Amino acid sequence: MEFVWTVVSALITLGILVAFHEYGHFWVARRCGVKVLRFSVGFGMPLWRTQDADGTEYTVSAIPLGGYVRMLDEREGDVASHELHRAFNRQSVWSRIAIVSAGPLANFLLAIVVFWVLFFSGEKGMVPVVDSIEPNSPAYFAGIEVGQEITSIDGKATPTINALSFRLLERLGDTGFIELGARYAGSDVQYSSNAPIDRWLAGVEAPNPLAGLGITLAFPPVLPVVDATVESSPAEAAGFLSGDRIVSADGQVMASWSDWVDYVRARPGVPIAVVIDRDLSEISLSLLPEEKVLNGQAIGSVGMSVRAPDIPEESLRVFDRGPIEALLAALQRTSDLIMFTFESILKMLQGLISTANLSGPITIAQVAASSAESGWQSWLGFLALLSISLGALNLLPIPILDGGHLLFYIIEAFTGRAVPERIQGWGYQMGLIMVMSLMAFALYNDFSRL
Repeated sequence: MEFVWTVVSALITLGILVAFHEYGHFWVARRCGVKVLRFSVGFGMPLWRTQDADGTEYTVSAIPLGGYVRMLDEREGDVASHELHRAFNRQSVWSRIAIVSAGPLANFLLAIVVFWVLFFSGEKGMVPVVDSIEPNSPAYFAGIEVGQEITSIDGKATPTINALSFRLLERLGDTGFIELGARYAGSDVQYSSNAPIDRWLAGVEAPNPLAGLGITLAFPPVLPVVDATVESSPAEAAGFLSGDRIVSADGQVMASWSDWVDYVRARPGVPIAVVIDRDLSEISLSLLPEEKVLNGQAIGSVGMSVRAPDIPEESLRVFDRGPIEALLAALQRTSDLIMFTFESILKMLQGLISTANLSGPITIAQVAASSAESGWQSWLGFLALLSISLGALNLLPIPILDGGHLLFYIIEAFTGRAVPERIQGWGYQMGLIMVMSLMAFALYNDFSRL
């Protein structure tokens, strides 16, 4: 059942993104007078099809990893003389640029709309207050103290932990200083200091920017209370239920969830005698962790999730935005994420960000499913992030992608001559090899994580 939920979540998420992207091309092509022959979500054999009065065929195809809009074009076949004016290749270079650009722009527009909905419905996050500082860390040398709130990074406000994490992620691989703004609780006095960095977290897989800065933020204690168990997991087989509090394991007191996780991970295939508190009664259970491999090391896994702790109101920052304010915030968030995506790609090419962070369809499917389980807001946030990534990646100047077509058309616009078909053909072959290699590498990363 979990597998089915993952597949369905992925299909819905990818289907929405692809449909918006291709509809951008379709809508602008129609406005430019180009005849669209087929609008397809997915590749390969059509599973469903219909046709409109203009002869455009709409299909949903078997391979849900993309889509395409096929337009009337003399380069792909004979075109009747009375329809030559509707052929894509007969349009002005500026019309072709508009049509090709429309797909990525549609993805950015989708992200703006999604963020607007999220911001208008209300946003909240935890205030980033320092709980501890690692000796000889960047934050230590910057003079940050326990109890201070981190208010800004490089002059950009960080009102919540999520905002702080994002601003720190922007500095991955950098050398120099991170400018930290801080203040004490109940004070309006702002302190500014610089944290020294040198190729900060360069090449680290799944980097933790807060740990890399050397700070731990104040969180409510996460108690060892079960929220849910995975179907057919060791936890379900042992009889754990939602709400169970783990008291001890093999006689050792489990004071926190991290204590429990560490204990289980250290015992793959080793039975554990667990005492739980269920409705004020202590119950003994026998648990056998299954063995999984993480980063080449065998660990124990039981298939249960933790119940999130209650967060005090004074630790929360709530944003209630009107429609205009929410729109401005959505535009800013989308702009920030677009720039972050391009900067991350550049840093990855420079070796400053590990290529192990590339994800393929399997990871996307897993995240889509888990975000959907967390609620509609979590899923919409993931949808917006993925939409921005899809739009930005398609703008890369790689032949076969939209950005590659744009590169050829921009050259044509400035030189007054089309790039020779022979050169474009070579470019598309090289682009296909690059894209397929990238997809294969992303799939390799996916299977490695499994």
